[in-house]
Amino acid sequence: MSGLKDEREEASEIFKKEGMKVEISSDINGSSVDKKRLIDDVRQALYASKICSYAQGMNLLRAKSGEKGWNLNLGEMARIWKGGCIIRAVFLDRIKKAYQRNPNLANLMVDPEFAREMVQRQAAWRRVVGLAVQKGISVPGMSASLQYFDTYRRSRLPANLVQAQRDYFGAHTYERVDMPGAYHTEWAKHARKARVAKSNEYVARGNTHVIDLIPVDAIWINGMDMGSGSERQQPGHWTNEVDEG
Repeated sequence: MSGLKDEREEASEIFKKEGMKVEISSDINGSSVDKKRLIDDVRQALYASKICSYAQGMNLLRAKSGEKGWNLNLGEMARIWKGGCIIRAVFLDRIKKAYQRNPNLANLMVDPEFAREMVQRQAAWRRVVGLAVQKGISVPGMSASLQYFDTYRRSRLPANLVQAQRDYFGAHTYERVDMPGAYHTEWAKHARKARVAKSNEYVARGNTHVIDLIPVDAIWINGMDMGSGSERQQPGHWTNEVDEG
């Protein structure tokens, strides 16, 4: 994208003519932005993003080392880099100490010291990324790092829903988090039942407007019985992720 200067300039003019504005003097609610606080927030967000960048880089080296049997000493590598001509950051000393504390560290972010700093800085980090998104300012490094952090720290991911989608359109079944086995739900049938029930509810209340469709996710959220036969999906349970190969 950085190489598409001419295209971006043309696009900028086109969107300006259509009413696109970039103004950061106020937030999305119209409140004035505290510039002093914003500067400090950006500093903290940058530091947290940097931890994520190093964590991902170290994990790439760790994965390749395991694959090739190199037995790389990541802490020693951080020390060596400090003597180079590009990075040479004091931050590398902290990375070295983290791997000295735990040579088998799964991810730099879960080192106690780094984990503490990530938690302390996440509020500022989210404010910066949130303001950038609200104002249409591109911050790919910070936003991608925040997504990496949020994805890594979650025991369950929205990707679980992929199983439900595949079961809906292809009856591929899904797993549950509360018991083993493969399950199938007749989603369309329950959607129809929910639509009829909701329509009746609206009519009973004297409403003349009747909704046409109830989303599948709303059916689950409402806690309806969603299984078929003896394999019934109970409210509050959802799927584990499955490696589909």
